[in-house]
Amino acid sequence: MNLYHCSIDLRDTAKALAFAAAVDSWMAHLKAHGAILSWHLCRRKLGFGAPRARDFLLQIEVEDMTQLDRAFRFTGTADEQIERLYTTVHQMVGEVDIALYRPFPDAERAERMALI
Repeated sequence: MNLYHCSIDLRDTAKALAFAAAVDSWMAHLKAHGAILSWHLCRRKLGFGAPRARDFLLQIEVEDMTQLDRAFRFTGTADEQIERLYTTVHQMVGEVDIALYRPFPDAERAERMALI
């Protein structure tokens, strides 16, 4: 399992509830087509966080790097519905930081650690 984290600030003109609805539609579409396993959207509470913390956190779970690659390829498909869903979300995003995480220690790492 891999976790694709998107730390997001909206554009000044974007509305939080409209963004949440657009993310729900887009992520549901990705999940329905097997491009992702699951997802969660969270919003920073009471403005609490580090000075550089963004307002929203979108966590997308994929099985492995192959599924993540398929998700990117799916997003690039020439399809009107994909374009509409993606653009609706993307046009609301102001600043974003992306990171890829994995559970740790993973099975491969734990096995190598045992050989030390």
